[in-house]
Amino acid sequence: MLIARKTKYFYFLMVATFLTMFFSAFQCFAEKIPVAASIFPVADMVKQVGGDYVEVFSVIPPGASPHTYEPKPSVLKNISSAKIFFMIGAGLEYWNEKFFKSAGGGTLRIVLSDGVDLIREKEHHHDNKAGGHHSEEAFANPHIWLDVKTAESMIKKIVAAISSVDKEHASYYEERGNKYISGLAELDRLIYKETGLFKIKRYVAFHPAWDYFARRYGLVSAGVIESVPGKSPKPIEIKRIIGDIRA
Repeated sequence: MLIARKTKYFYFLMVATFLTMFFSAFQCFAEKIPVAASIFPVADMVKQVGGDYVEVFSVIPPGASPHTYEPKPSVLKNISSAKIFFMIGAGLEYWNEKFFKSAGGGTLRIVLSDGVDLIREKEHHHDNKAGGHHSEEAFANPHIWLDVKTAESMIKKIVAAISSVDKEHASYYEERGNKYISGLAELDRLIYKETGLFKIKRYVAFHPAWDYFARRYGLVSAGVIESVPGKSPKPIEIKRIIGDIRA
């Protein structure tokens, strides 16, 4: 009889422990704030700031070109369920205006390029499924996070936005944001030191992604192989780039 009671007590204790762990995990998951980010670099920043209290969803999947990607209705539905949607702007998420007009306004939209000195170049343009060719008046170079100082401003905007939605953990987000910014400041000093040793400042890139990086650290683009996403350069364009490099 005593053994039977001990066995029942043991099983009861196991079930109670399991239920406690289950509901604790469920509560932790339920408390996470759903957040959407247009591209992976932004999603990673949000994840670093949000930590345990934020569930991040990246709209554009790895391997897809953000310049030509058009989200499916199921993806747009996931965005509408998010508390915050972080986007670059500068014409990168060309589909967002149409989406937000029909979404009902329940999601806070944060444009991370607001206030940034954007690079607008005649040769920088896009072709996309939604509206064909767009000139530099509508679009700018969107790769703003490759300027470390701009990345710092992006982190500050992310901290402010998440804190406005979850005031209870604002100090947690601020602490993580400050830690991230400290790392960026150290990276900035290191890049300045290394690029300062370069004897040749001119470079060629496959895609015009490094313009902000180059502007900050005194580098000069000698040419871009793929100026339009998804379109291979013509032989005459390759010849011109080679000539620019040799000049």
